[in-house]
Amino acid sequence: MIPFEQFQQHTRQQIERVLAKILPSADIEPRRLHQAMRYSTLDGGKRIRALISYACGHLLDIKKSTIDSIACSIELIHAYSLIHDDLPSMDDDDLRRGKPSCHKAYDEATAILAGDALLTLAFNQLSKADCSAEQRIRCIQLLSQASGSRGMVGGQAIDLANEGQTVTIAEVESMHLHKTGALICACITLVAGLRFDASDSQYKNLKHYAECLGLAFQIHDDILDETSSTETLGKTQGKDQQSQKSTYPALIGLSASRQLADDLFTNALENLSGFDHQADYLRAIAAYTIKRKH
Repeated sequence: MIPFEQFQQHTRQQIERVLAKILPSADIEPRRLHQAMRYSTLDGGKRIRALISYACGHLLDIKKSTIDSIACSIELIHAYSLIHDDLPSMDDDDLRRGKPSCHKAYDEATAILAGDALLTLAFNQLSKADCSAEQRIRCIQLLSQASGSRGMVGGQAIDLANEGQTVTIAEVESMHLHKTGALICACITLVAGLRFDASDSQYKNLKHYAECLGLAFQIHDDILDETSSTETLGKTQGKDQQSQKSTYPALIGLSASRQLADDLFTNALENLSGFDHQADYLRAIAAYTIKRKH
């Protein structure tokens, strides 16, 4: 195995190549739409979702060509969600990944259409994955559920409804498990589902690892929103407080939030205890999740 930092770099380069290849060329009509799609998807972000997918593929010895399609589909959906989250009618943020949000760089209508197009392209790509027809259908089912009203989109709806409201820690956890956790969990379940039945203990352990990771990721995001800078984050710092968002630091404080993220990290690692050193990339991703600066 190569060192994690090298694996991380190679993975980012790989997913950029795959995305650049499948996204429509900016020279193809409608040019402005295709430019916006490429602008919002390429050359940015931590690629944590792709990293998880490739790390799980490494653990389970899945063909890289298969993981390419899965990781690409998830990254496309993530990109679409960020475009729509930044819209004036949603989180109303003018900065994303250190550059103007899609609706600022282009216009609001183009941003909406770019998000729509990325969402549909994701499932088009997944339908061509290098695996059996039954496995492709299963992947589409899992990703559509993780992305829709019972997953990411539902979490965003809950988040918007909670603004300015008094909510419990359980309600915040549920929101984050949907808004952020569902798509991160899909990075594991789509790949693990190629090897295991959903009732298999190894599948369950990997899924639980992903659930812990997804929640820890969002808690750390909440912490960074209060403690980091706009320049470091690549998006507007303090936006959660300005919008009266329901966050862990707002409810339980920074110290307790950090402890909770650490506890989730420990729990995530415990769920990997039955796997050998081939799971070390997944272990390293868990550590990176709660130590990253942006």
